[in-house]
Order: sequence, then C-alpha cells, then structure tokens
Amino acid sequence: MKKRIVLTGGPGGGKTTAIDLLRREFSKQIVVVPESATMLFSGGIERSNDADVIKAQQQAIFNLQKHLEQIQRAMHPERLMLCDRGSLDGLAYWPGEQDEFFNRLNTHLEFEFNQYDAVIFFETAAKSGQSIHSNNPVRNESDQQAVLIDDRLQAIWSQHPHFNLVKSSESFIQKVMFGIHTIQTVIKSYE
Repeated sequence: MKKRIVLTGGPGGGKTTAIDLLRREFSKQIVVVPESATMLFSGGIERSNDADVIKAQQQAIFNLQKHLEQIQRAMHPERLMLCDRGSLDGLAYWPGEQDEFFNRLNTHLEFEFNQYDAVIFFETAAKSGQSIHSNNPVRNESDQQAVLIDDRLQAIWSQHPHFNLVKSSESFIQKVMFGIHTIQTVIKSYE
C-alpha cells in the first residue's frame, strides 16, 4: 500500500500553499486529503468557546478526517496520500486531558502514529514575527494563539518517529520551498 504523510503545524504555517504547489507538480503521484476543520467550519458549524461544544466539534473533525482518508485511499490506492492535518491535531485543541481525548475517540497515540508514515510540520509564521492572516475565513486565531497552538501540535507530533520540522522563516518563499524540498525527499524515500 502507498504511504500516508501528514502536513501539519500551527495556523499560518504555509501548509495550504505547499499542498497547492505539490498538487500541481505531482498530480499523478499524490492524492490530497483536505483539512477537516476547514470543511466543518466553512460548512455552517460555528466556532465556540464552550468546552462541551469544542469537544463535540473535535470528535466530528477526527471522524471526518478518518473517513476522508478512507475515501481517498479507496479512490486512489496507487498514490501517495498527503493529509492536510492529521487525526491527532484535535488533541492540541482539546479542552481537557489527553486521556479523555483518546477515550472519547476510542484510540491511542501509538495507533494514530502508525496510521502515518511521516509527519512534515510547518511551524507557524507567527514564531518569526510574521502575520498569519490569510484569505481563509475560518482562521480566526491571533498571532499569539497561533504560537500556542503550534507549540501544542509540535509537542504531540514531534514524538512521531519520522517527524520533519520546517521552521518558520522571515522569507515565506524560502520556507515553502524548503517545505516542498522536504516533502519531495520524503516522497522519494518511499518510492
């Protein structure tokens, strides 16, 4: 079976830009799993500050992520899968203990890590003092919130045995190019 790679990181990290460029460059070799949270929040579900609502939203995002990955794998079994975020991203947004997240979702850290062959982490631009504001209407985090989310995500995903960090840079183009080079290297290592 072809491999599955997660592209993740804090808001405003350049993941979407990198994925768009990769989709154009490697359209016959890869399939992209779109970001579940963006689909949910742009589909009419409002963000909330209520802990119970956030937990329900993160459960929905987790399940949608899993189903989207299954759909893309069934439709494109021969292609390398790039996931715009992974199943563990919700843990960084979870307003409770890690054990509660895994119990509610009936999974565990090692199982989720085993679903992905590599992780490419795009650090948020806010860590180098750059603005994270984009054209994505569902992104509502401040630069400070983006750094906190990035730190939480990095603490989770850096435990993966094939973790690749694309650090924030003052030059967005250099960062995205480095990210694309990292992705190409990972892709080639699985051919």
